[in-house]
Amino acid sequence: MEKTWMSLTAGILDIICGSIAILILLVLMIVGGISGIVMPMMPRFPELMPALLWWLSIPAAIIAILAITGGICSLQRKNWGLALAGSIAAFFPLWLLGIAAIVLTVLSKEEFK
Repeated sequence: MEKTWMSLTAGILDIICGSIAILILLVLMIVGGISGIVMPMMPRFPELMPALLWWLSIPAAIIAILAITGGICSLQRKNWGLALAGSIAAFFPLWLLGIAAIVLTVLSKEEFK
């Protein structure tokens, strides 16, 4: 099968979305740390906000790792299942780019080993 631009583009989109998810992760962790310092000064539920932000950072980390790994697989045209999973994970940080990555990954299935 001839190699086309579709899997290459899907991989780049996955990596972009994964990088955005890493930025979201960093923001959640920084805000969680800052709120852990500031929130005890507030009267209601001061301990819940940092914990909530730290717990939200776990899905962001999983999404980032999966999107970047899937993007690398798509660039190398290996392991179509992981490339598709990475494209689906890329949907969450930026849904428009994620949809494009999913469509391009599905259309380029024959290019994968």
